[in-house]
Amino acid sequence: MAAILSPSSPIISSSATTTACKTPTKPPHSSLFTPTKQSLTSLLTATLATTTLLTASPSLAEPAQTYHIYYGTAASAANYGGYGGNSDKKASAEYIYDVPDGWKERLVSKVEKGTNGTDSEFYNPKKRTEKEYLTFLAGFRQLAPKDAVLNNLALSDVDLQDLLASADKVASEEKKDDKGQLYYVYEIDGVGSHSLISVTCANNKLYAHFVNAPTPEWNRDEETLRR
Repeated sequence: MAAILSPSSPIISSSATTTACKTPTKPPHSSLFTPTKQSLTSLLTATLATTTLLTASPSLAEPAQTYHIYYGTAASAANYGGYGGNSDKKASAEYIYDVPDGWKERLVSKVEKGTNGTDSEFYNPKKRTEKEYLTFLAGFRQLAPKDAVLNNLALSDVDLQDLLASADKVASEEKKDDKGQLYYVYEIDGVGSHSLISVTCANNKLYAHFVNAPTPEWNRDEETLRR
């Protein structure tokens, strides 16, 4: 590497008759960095810290959704309230369904229960329009044809009426559980929302379980909602 010359040291003497020969001075030390033991230690520490940050970043995966069972009694409006001896829902339950942990229960009023038969409802506190609820109507011994059942449900459910009116697709099928109980299952794909409905008859009642969500939440939570 070339040495840097000092501007105060002339190369040629100012005398015209004699030439000054000087003993060459030692070139300056190289300007290259010479690592010491301490600097190597600091460099190694910084490298290890960087490696740790790159390789030990926290996992971004969300924990698996867990659920709990809701026990529904399908009590009439006259007997509704949960007071006295009817507090043990598990012992007197007529139906059950899974609820995602973290969802909140909404208290159903006697007016709702008496008009559209809503018996229970849960919602996602992060998005209240993402919800599930169950309605029941007395006086039904068996299921009518699938189209008739869905239209009858819409008579007492304004939201369902709007969803059907703007639906891009309505699918329906029949299913039986391991005990042979028959269910109608509907899936409605609307303009801005999605709905799953399961309907069956038992105990001289018609039970309808709804799972509703806006389209963005449906796309995000489809696995949970289908469960």
